[in-house]
Amino acid sequence: MSKRERVAETATLERYRVALENVVTQSEIATIMAEFGYDSALIEDGKQLFTQTRQAYDENVKEDDETSQAYSDFMEKRNFLEDTYSLHRKKAKVIFRKDLEILKRLSLDGGIPRAYVSWLETAKKFYTEVLADTELQTKLSRLRITAEDLTAANTLISELETARSKYLIEKGESQDATNQKDSTFAQLDDWMSEFYAVAKIALEDNIQLLEALGVIIRN
Repeated sequence: MSKRERVAETATLERYRVALENVVTQSEIATIMAEFGYDSALIEDGKQLFTQTRQAYDENVKEDDETSQAYSDFMEKRNFLEDTYSLHRKKAKVIFRKDLEILKRLSLDGGIPRAYVSWLETAKKFYTEVLADTELQTKLSRLRITAEDLTAANTLISELETARSKYLIEKGESQDATNQKDSTFAQLDDWMSEFYAVAKIALEDNIQLLEALGVIIRN
């Protein structure tokens, strides 16, 4: 949900809230609207629908915020691993530049894949192979790549995979919450549309009462 959509929906919810409150608390409005079928029982139906919509909206906002945070965490780890792997890769290509077999074994004989999954698999293969071979580690230490550096990068891969899984879960929950919010909002919009249409007829001779329900009559 974009910021603009949030502003529009919160404004709509506030307009509906005021209307459903004033139609009950202002006795003159309540009396007239009851004559047109909007008695306390029907208004209560509208209030319950409003409450459901408000709850669905709040849940949607919460899920969107959690998704944004999960994505931020994922991207922070991804960017850090990209920088780390890029540096380690450059150093390794220098060290093993004359050993085509090692270059191929460490996936250094081609470019870095751009697609996320392929990129991650390439990085994973590099660290898995190096960490399993102390001779390779010794050679890499010439350009200040320590065993601790390699282990940390390999650990980061696991953390990145976990962060992406969490992000995808949050994204799915956010989409479900959006669908639920949209569904209840549509029902409330429909209910309020008829409510306002009846109010314009019932209160057509009293513009101030209409405005108390959030209906603005332009001259």
